[in-house]
Amino acid sequence: MRILGIDTSGGSAAALVETTASGPYGTLPGEDRLGPLTVLGRRTGLDPRRHAEVLTPLIAEMLATHDGVDLVAVGTGPAPFTGLRVGLVTARVFARGRGIGVHGVSSLDVLARQALDVLADGSEVLVATDARRREVYAARYRAAGPDDVERLAGPDVAAPAVVGELLEAGTAVTGSGAALYPDLLPPAPDLPVAVDPAVLARLVAVRLARAERGAEVELGLEPHYLRRPDVQVPGAAKRVS
Repeated sequence: MRILGIDTSGGSAAALVETTASGPYGTLPGEDRLGPLTVLGRRTGLDPRRHAEVLTPLIAEMLATHDGVDLVAVGTGPAPFTGLRVGLVTARVFARGRGIGVHGVSSLDVLARQALDVLADGSEVLVATDARRREVYAARYRAAGPDDVERLAGPDVAAPAVVGELLEAGTAVTGSGAALYPDLLPPAPDLPVAVDPAVLARLVAVRLARAERGAEVELGLEPHYLRRPDVQVPGAAKRVS
């Protein structure tokens, strides 16, 4: 099983992951735990404003040496409208063109799993990413087994000071929002700041396996914008008397 992971919640990122265990979607038989995963390729474009120009060439470059995709995993944000839309549309079009499935997970979930892979067992983590307008997207998590996460609060969009006031003692903080506002959201050292599309693919794999066993999981493709886009449909013209 080869999974193409795509995320555009920050820059543009893509990875191709191969599951090598014998269970469904790479999980070990009878367990909600993934077996070995091999990252066949990973590409990243850091510019947060050129997703449409960057994402497809990144994917094409990566698949030029490793093709044969069986499933697409895509980050659903939260993120600004245009960049997130580019990632979701690209994932849908790629999947439809190849006749394969496509599933989504929150980009904050992915960052939380990356952080929890580093933190001690039993830790909680607050993920805060840049929402622009001097705000952050934020959600709090703890581990749900070795490969998934449980969301305890959020996602919300708010000023960093508001999020910081609600921060509980002992909770590690990570994400681009923490990097931008370290005085209000002190980041824990050595935790990831950017979404790893390979971990995104890993989350989709374990959630699909859990769904096969009857668990309720989040895999929808509905984007998490959390605020309305800047551009609005014009209202009716005013009458001139």
